[in-house]
Amino acid sequence: MRETQLLESAVSEYKCILPSPDSRKSRPLRTERLVRELCRAHDWTDSGARAVVSLANNYGAFMLRNALALAIALGKEDGELGL
Repeated sequence: MRETQLLESAVSEYKCILPSPDSRKSRPLRTERLVRELCRAHDWTDSGARAVVSLANNYGAFMLRNALALAIALGKEDGELGL
């Protein structure tokens, strides 16, 4: 249950830094702005923010949801890359 609550909290926090879905339809989300916001508001390093944005854009929720489930099952809180 703890992991579910952490995930819900992270989703809620990240939604707050994104423009509304309606405005994203008319203007594409700029990667650089999102990286800056993750660094500023969520204490990510530049390389960590870029990695997270790249993962989200390149793999999407389906693949990452399954990767998250496997990481939890393996007990991997932090990965081997040290981000």
